[in-house]
Amino acid sequence: MALSKAEREEFLAESHVAALSVAAGPDRGPLTVPIWYDYTPGGQAWVLTGKTSRKAELIRAAGRFTLMIEQSNPTIRYVSVEGPVTREEPCTPDLLRAMAARYLPPEKVDGYLEMANSEHEESVVFYLQPERWLSADLGAI
Repeated sequence: MALSKAEREEFLAESHVAALSVAAGPDRGPLTVPIWYDYTPGGQAWVLTGKTSRKAELIRAAGRFTLMIEQSNPTIRYVSVEGPVTREEPCTPDLLRAMAARYLPPEKVDGYLEMANSEHEESVVFYLQPERWLSADLGAI
């Protein structure tokens, strides 16, 4: 059973790890990798990645990507959202902190930020405008 618009947006707004898929070129399947993301119902989803990463290069070339989020407990549910990139911006310390705080316990955020700032390359933020949705709650069948 498909989720309603409100249900799928609420599910997407929860802090699940997504699978990001983006076209990887002729004779290739899409690049599909796990990623942290953020979303507010009615708004745009956003992701962080290294400025020169393969993922960033492919997103720029394709101009769009897909996020797929699933859970298996307490019921099997998924939401897939695809759409165009509306903008790319440099990642700010505030955005990096917000993303880390979304996924990590409060006592782990500062340590993660120290590691990210010393070991990761400069990051960028890609914003996705939800255009096509697929969803289901298989426990509702």
